[in-house]
Amino acid sequence: MTHFQNKTAVVTGAGGAIGGKIAHALSEAGANVAIWDLSLQAAERRAQAINQLDKGRAIGVRCDVVSPEAVNDALDQTLAEFGSIDILVNGAGGSSKSTTTSAELAFFDIHADDIQKVVALNYLSAVIPSQAIGRIFADKGQGVIVNITSIAGGQPLSRALAYCNAKAAADSFTRWLAVHMATTYSPQIRVNAIAPGFMITDQNRFLLLDETTGELTDRGQDIISSVPMGRFGNPDEVVGCVLWLCSEQASFVNGAIIPIDGGFTAYSGV
Repeated sequence: MTHFQNKTAVVTGAGGAIGGKIAHALSEAGANVAIWDLSLQAAERRAQAINQLDKGRAIGVRCDVVSPEAVNDALDQTLAEFGSIDILVNGAGGSSKSTTTSAELAFFDIHADDIQKVVALNYLSAVIPSQAIGRIFADKGQGVIVNITSIAGGQPLSRALAYCNAKAAADSFTRWLAVHMATTYSPQIRVNAIAPGFMITDQNRFLLLDETTGELTDRGQDIISSVPMGRFGNPDEVVGCVLWLCSEQASFVNGAIIPIDGGFTAYSGV
């Protein structure tokens, strides 16, 4: 269905679970992939695994995506290797215990500095790479941006204060940028997002699984009971939608935020 030969994609946070699956899938569809991750080791490990597929080429690039200077450095490395960029997937993000209320941490005691860090990780992580690579798209009049947000952006979840707020901002940014790029520069530049539901990753494991037993926490049980499909999602299950949004098959899709959540956002609880 999707073919990306002679295309280059940047996937941020692709050293992790969801971004990594997306990077692999883009490569399997023929794209060259630059993996930007805060951990150079994780990025290079992912690139090595992709290159073993002998399809699209991949490079690992260390990048702190909330730093404009680091993003510009990563962009220079990517352009030196591949010449241009056609697709940007903003996948970096994550939650933090320090901004998640619990029996040990009241809302009133959450530090503003910790909130700012989580907001940067989940909001500025989409804005800053989009500024850098969006300039390339504006110059050539085409390009695709896909943001990885969350169902928490449209339906705030209990406890996860800063994460929900930041993902709501990322959803709003997706819609704003879709309009801005299409009307200011070219209607051939599209910006969309996917909003994954509950998937166990390194960022949320502390909320969903007991650290000592590995069993579901009370919160994990509550979540499962609120998902009509009765299970957590798998990072593999976001891939098809991302490939579609990046392809010409989605040529009239712009400003969309697509939930991939097993029916969670459609369920009222009764």
